[in-house]
Amino acid sequence: MAAPLLGTCFRDEADSARHMDYIHFNPVKHGLVSSAIEWPYSSFHQYVRSGVYAPDWGQGSKDFEGIGHE
Repeated sequence: MAAPLLGTCFRDEADSARHMDYIHFNPVKHGLVSSAIEWPYSSFHQYVRSGVYAPDWGQGSKDFEGIGHE
C-alpha cells in the first residue's frame, strides 16, 4: 500500500506539480473515467479554471516517475 500524501514534504515546485498530476490522474488510471475532467469530485476543475491544466489533460496513459511507488 502506498503511503498517504498527508504530511508529505515536496522537494520543490516540480515535485509538487508531479504529485498533483498523479492525484488528478488517479481516476483515469483506475478506469473510473476516460479523462481527468470527467471525474466530478476532483480539484482538477478548479485548476482548469485557473489555467494550470488544459481541459483535455489526463487522457490516455501517463508515467509518474517516483510517485505512487513509495
